[in-house]
Amino acid sequence: MEMARYAVQRQGARGRQFTEEESQTRTPWQRDRDRVLHSSGFRQLQYKTQVFLNHEGDFFRTRLTHSLEVAQISRSIARTLGVNEDLTEVIALAHDLGHTPFGHAGEDALQAAMKDWGGFDHNIQSLRQVTEIEARYHGFDGLNLTWETLEGLAKHHGPVRRPAPWLASFDGRYPLELSSHASVEAQIAAICDDVAYHGHDLDDGLRAGLLSFEDIEAVPLLKTCLEEARSLDWSGHGAFDRDQRIRHETVRRVINRLVGDLIARSRQTLAELKPQSADEVRQAGRAIVEFSPEMAERNREIRKFLHARMYRHWRVRRMTRKARIALAEICAILGDEPELLPTPWQEMALERRRAGNEVAARRVVADYIAGMTDRFAMEEHRRLMDLSVLG
Repeated sequence: MEMARYAVQRQGARGRQFTEEESQTRTPWQRDRDRVLHSSGFRQLQYKTQVFLNHEGDFFRTRLTHSLEVAQISRSIARTLGVNEDLTEVIALAHDLGHTPFGHAGEDALQAAMKDWGGFDHNIQSLRQVTEIEARYHGFDGLNLTWETLEGLAKHHGPVRRPAPWLASFDGRYPLELSSHASVEAQIAAICDDVAYHGHDLDDGLRAGLLSFEDIEAVPLLKTCLEEARSLDWSGHGAFDRDQRIRHETVRRVINRLVGDLIARSRQTLAELKPQSADEVRQAGRAIVEFSPEMAERNREIRKFLHARMYRHWRVRRMTRKARIALAEICAILGDEPELLPTPWQEMALERRRAGNEVAARRVVADYIAGMTDRFAMEEHRRLMDLSVLG
């Protein structure tokens, strides 16, 4: 299918940081996607928390399933808007590669631990994962992804006016035009992050019993979708089977409403601005992929509801508190005594400390911790804190 003029095109691609001969059988962004899928960071996402810790149940979402759902929704929208599906997909798949174990509780702990050492941000860590941390290829560190993919990761929350030190340094070496908007493809992947997690967190909350159908009736869009699902003919279904299917039908309708509005509003904006290239999208001075004002308000209502009724539910808060304490203790112990790190990480941290670069030494520790899965982090905490567990 021929892409729209405002899509990222192969003939205008900006290449890679390190020159490589391109594949004869794949587009540059298909190759990016395949590198992400085969990366260590991507595999680790299967055991990283979305909301529920990995051991709390086999059917709850993890960072891996979240990323897959973001990619599916993103690719569908990209196809409808006539833009580069492969680029959209790889940005969606890679956007959470830098996430810590234990979800946002883990990120809070790592941010606090790194406050005096350059800070920590999981979006920047995703970029670091694919440019520095992955060690798979002979000629370079990282995955050597295309400029367009790196741009999408760097601008996940839009133009970057005041980049953090690491991002500013990387941009100095390999400029990503941080102050401009990203491509349509990157904008799709970013907003579909919201669409996906609102849908699946609602589903997981209902499945876990943290939310009830009566609870979600307090949110206008959720109430409408629930009423539509309930109005279907459920004769012949038992109570459990009926409620399970109503839950799925409700969530499906919520996602369809959000996606339908996104497409309609984005088409309207594209028709108004008439961008003739991806660069014109970047210089538009505004986001192109967005909700209508009415749906943006409905989306905010869902976010506010989930935050109050699910993310702050006492059962979730107990687990996140324990996770935050455990990760903070790991950070403190390994930050103060990098000699306790496994050999390759220990060598990197001590080399930087001996050179007088404590910021870099602490960054090695942060990279080690950010790459942990929930399960590994719990085991590492026991190894560091429990005398009955061998180191």
